Amino acid sequence: MSDKPSVETRPNGPLVVKGVTRMTGPDGSEVEVKEVMALCRCGQSKSKPFCDGSHVAAGFDDGVGKPSGRDRLIAYEGAEATVTYNPMLCSHAAECGRLASHIFNPAQKPWVQPDRGTVDEVRAVVAACPSGALALGSAEAREHLISEVTQVAIEKNGPYWVHDVTAPAPPQGEGMSADKYVLCRCGQSGNKPFCDGSHRDLKWRDD
Repeated sequence: MSDKPSVETRPNGPLVVKGVTRMTGPDGSEVEVKEVMALCRCGQSKSKPFCDGSHVAAGFDDGVGKPSGRDRLIAYEGAEATVTYNPMLCSHAAECGRLASHIFNPAQKPWVQPDRGTVDEVRAVVAACPSGALALGSAEAREHLISEVTQVAIEKNGPYWVHDVTAPAPPQGEGMSADKYVLCRCGQSGNKPFCDGSHRDLKWRDD
């Protein structure tokens, strides 16, 4: 049996995390972890990130709806690097624009232009992408890069960033990584249990 940390879902209930050794809060501080933890995914808990049972009163439904982005791989080819992108997987953390806005910029068309930077810059951004929406290579040979150690990182007013933890369900999205993904925390994703960026559209807040 694998000792790799894992995340499971409870029907219309919380995420159950097992074996995670490090979790960070929205402010980057360490969150005390236990061998087994129930994390809120309905967005209503008064004890975030932990579940307090609010999903019952809220009538939380973990059914999959209509994702905010299309499930398709788009390839942006450069002379030395090709980047693929799946809009449905994007959590809108904006790490790409923060790190390399000259390469990844929604104001330009196409919004990804690999030749505007170095291969190392492109690789750094792909590694920093928490959702795995960005990857290197073609749709047929997609390479995900991971820059973090095993952990769950909680984005402020956003999802759980998960690295090297067995996913709670089969990958839902073309080209999705099983080792780097984001899990919905606001309760409104159309691709539950994974985040589809709905928290941004709804202006969801932690408090």
